[in-house]
Amino acid sequence: MKRISSLILVIILTISGINAQDFEVAPVIINFTANPGEIQQQKVTIRNHSNFEEDFTFTVGDYKIDKDGKQIRMKAGESDRSLADWLTINPSILTLNPNEEKEIDVIITVPKDGNATKWGMIYVQAATEQQENPLDKQLATGILIKPRIVILVNQSPKTNNKYFAKINDLKEVTSKNDSTRAFEVVVENTGDKIIEARVQLAIANLETANEQKFKKEMKRVFPGEKRNFILTIPKNAGQGKYALAAILDYGHGTNLEAKQMLIDFK
Repeated sequence: MKRISSLILVIILTISGINAQDFEVAPVIINFTANPGEIQQQKVTIRNHSNFEEDFTFTVGDYKIDKDGKQIRMKAGESDRSLADWLTINPSILTLNPNEEKEIDVIITVPKDGNATKWGMIYVQAATEQQENPLDKQLATGILIKPRIVILVNQSPKTNNKYFAKINDLKEVTSKNDSTRAFEVVVENTGDKIIEARVQLAIANLETANEQKFKKEMKRVFPGEKRNFILTIPKNAGQGKYALAAILDYGHGTNLEAKQMLIDFK
């Protein structure tokens, strides 16, 4: 019994030690609006919540978003939209005492031909680990967990007003067991600004002209990328033939975009 209690104590203390290796970063999204030839700077605060001194490193990476919104990470410079060469992080290594916080400067230098929207990420990672936990001397192997926080960085010049998007596809994807009718809408950002795309479905009875609109869904769409929306409507809208429209609103004074199809309710 004593041996079991000791083991439980070791587990609790070990877990507590892992949780103590914690830190906080704010903000986790940085938006730059520098025009070509300009330099902008923003500050990021790092706080060490662990009970020992810790070094933190800052490295730049790239990413893209697929149709389902999954973030696909890439090495710095691999993306056509990479801003890795434009970013400077000062300092690039930071040492913090327990419960201490400090600031770093994230600086973007946009070249004179830097008219396009670009994006990337900064990895903030603990650079050192406790070398030895005296409670773990009996263990032959162990796993070192290095926490990492990602800061997303966006850059789009104030002079860039290329807000354009369209609906590429609208089709029904309802399965037999669905309690509602489901439709897939594909939105493509054809411009050069990051947009907040809001899509909703609307139906109109072709005989009575009665209309119904349904809840909007919003997703962020990056330039040159597509996002899938799955939207639903009730199955009991009433018998007859209907025109179903997918309506896209992405703001900034742009016109609404729409795509429609005919459907039957039996």
